[in-house]
Amino acid sequence: MSTQTALPVTVSPRAAKRIAQIIAAEGKPMMLRLAVTGGGCSGFQYNFALDDAAACDDLVVEEGGVTVLIDSTSLEFLKGAEIDFADDLIGASFKVNNPNATSSCGCGTSFSV
Repeated sequence: MSTQTALPVTVSPRAAKRIAQIIAAEGKPMMLRLAVTGGGCSGFQYNFALDDAAACDDLVVEEGGVTVLIDSTSLEFLKGAEIDFADDLIGASFKVNNPNATSSCGCGTSFSV
């Protein structure tokens, strides 16, 4: 019987597909980095950036052929979260479904714990 360990952060298939499109446009191997920083209207904010190397303390999440990196400090705020991608009437953007956030701003880019 195999035991499967759940990752502390997951990536939806929709987000993985969009990340793959962004990286393909770059024309070189890249990874998406998600970080939590102070700021935003609710206290903390999510920052997305492309990176070409993982740090030794990064959580590496692989989904749908793409890699997402999360540093150990940010991981404390993101345990149990899902990275998703929404393309709706108000625009297309990555969304973090974060069970640790007690409140968030209307646009979903900042949160408080």
